[in-house]
Amino acid sequence: MKVMIIGGFLGSGKTTTILRISRQLSNAGKKTAIIVNEIGEIGLDGDILTSPGIVTEELTSGCICCTLRISMQYTLQTLEEEYAPDIVIIEPTGIAFPGQIREEIETMGLSELSFAPVVTLVDPGRFGTEAKEIPKFIENQIREAEILCINKIDITPTETVLAVEKMLHEINPAARILKFSAKHEDENFEKLFQQLAVPGFKKPSEETKNSVELSEVSAYSVLYTLEPQYLSPEESKQFIEENLRKIQNEIQEINPEFVGHVKLSMKLYESIVKGSVTSSTEVPQIELIQTGESEKAELRLLSAVTKVPKNKLIEIVESTLEENLGKSGIVFEKEIQEHEHNIGNHIEHEKEQICRINILKDMKT
Repeated sequence: MKVMIIGGFLGSGKTTTILRISRQLSNAGKKTAIIVNEIGEIGLDGDILTSPGIVTEELTSGCICCTLRISMQYTLQTLEEEYAPDIVIIEPTGIAFPGQIREEIETMGLSELSFAPVVTLVDPGRFGTEAKEIPKFIENQIREAEILCINKIDITPTETVLAVEKMLHEINPAARILKFSAKHEDENFEKLFQQLAVPGFKKPSEETKNSVELSEVSAYSVLYTLEPQYLSPEESKQFIEENLRKIQNEIQEINPEFVGHVKLSMKLYESIVKGSVTSSTEVPQIELIQTGESEKAELRLLSAVTKVPKNKLIEIVESTLEENLGKSGIVFEKEIQEHEHNIGNHIEHEKEQICRINILKDMKT
């Protein structure tokens, strides 16, 4: 079983990149599994990544490089026993240290594991802001990578891309640097796919770091179930954009230079409308993704932003969504997450995650 770890700061394009890679692997006849680690208690990207021939598991409420080690080990063992994938792709949270994840997996005693080179994605349009906000944190993600990917070059000025490339080389001169747009999946993106076929190498171990503490990121996620009613894709896109803009503006009042990721998705009966914003200055990005039929409509939000108190983040998110759902005449119900937390006890926290893992047994083999 080969493990691919594809990391990067919040909003760098990990989900889009992994979606492209997993489809290529599936088309090539490789049984592929994806482990998505969300920092909040509600998973958001699992439905988007799951497709025929690909199984997706979500680990939530923590970061797999420091607090969810038992959940990761359980998930990998279960995948190996019940699905036997050729390749497992791991999408860590945007605050995780990808090299540290590899070190943790290597100590789990799993049989016949191999590793692709560790990847860190960078959004060059936000790099300067990120470095100002959490320079040591971003620097650690860059230093741990074997491949550094400058994503979104289609919407970034050439001079900015070159400046970021120079900066990355100064921080990690040993890493291979690739430049592409994951959305386009062109010959530049194909280079990443080729590089991942090369075996990765083990870097010297460093002191284990708690990424949640070092990042100064507050996170909150919430799920609302929606009563059956018809919403056109355009109405849904407008709803997502308006809510993201209001949340962005209110967070900006607390931290005018925040970075992070606010992701909002509305699952309809045959599609998902997904939107995101990654800083105080970015325009919300909205996309429509066609899916198979769904039994219920949902609204999910995951937020992780720098230097905003968590209680304020919760207040902003819930008041915005619930007010606008009411104004739109949408009947909704907030899903309550029932967990037994034991503060300071990671073992209890990690057991909580294990009970939410369900292996899909009807995938194409």
